[in-house]
Amino acid sequence: MTGPGDRSGRDDAAEGANAPSGGFRKGAFGVSGSGDTSGFGGLVRVEPGGAVALHSTDRPYGGYFDEVTDALIEAVGQATYDAAVLRVLVDRGEITYFVVREHLLTLAQALRDDEALRFELLSSVSGVDYLDSGGPVATPDRPRLHVVYHLTSMTYRRRIRLEVAVTAEDPHVPSVTGIYPTADWQERETFDMFGVVFDGHPSLTRILMPDDWDGHPQRKDYPLGGVPVEYKGATIPPPDTRRAYR
Repeated sequence: MTGPGDRSGRDDAAEGANAPSGGFRKGAFGVSGSGDTSGFGGLVRVEPGGAVALHSTDRPYGGYFDEVTDALIEAVGQATYDAAVLRVLVDRGEITYFVVREHLLTLAQALRDDEALRFELLSSVSGVDYLDSGGPVATPDRPRLHVVYHLTSMTYRRRIRLEVAVTAEDPHVPSVTGIYPTADWQERETFDMFGVVFDGHPSLTRILMPDDWDGHPQRKDYPLGGVPVEYKGATIPPPDTRRAYR
């Protein structure tokens, strides 16, 4: 039995109502039921790491997204599209196609060259590591390393995103430098920081760290490292030896 000052029962219930499920958390501020006066009781948030969940947005996607999708299907064929695109996610006014790496170049070529698509510019290539991110656990069917491609159509003033996921044990992705030369140094940085190997890259070497550097600094399991710092007679230990990080 709980008294007026004991909130443990209510907090446990609220936490249960807001607990992550499938990479999504419902509500806000840990409040559920009639106690929520914020207006955010129906809020659905993607947990950190939610991109490794298997959620897919149902059509119609809205805006120009359906037109782009239909044009892509027509350009590569329904069978190739079904084999290449694992799922499509529309979130915050952006669309992401999660692509099987073996079909990445086929889709990229069509997105650049097809008259109905004309995504001429690859504005960014970046990496993400979803290990221990607070979302769904990274498993072989939900690989932790993701490569994200931001494509822009200057002809039609449109933007889309492609995303390829690979495991740390097999971090190979085909290079798109032959289609988008702007990917050259961006793929090198992703290789340097995340250890993703871009097969077919003309010169895949480190770009930020020395050539003989051990490891990839932006992976979640990379040690913090550091050096002890002396400050007014006190010594501050490096981050990876502080109690809070153990």
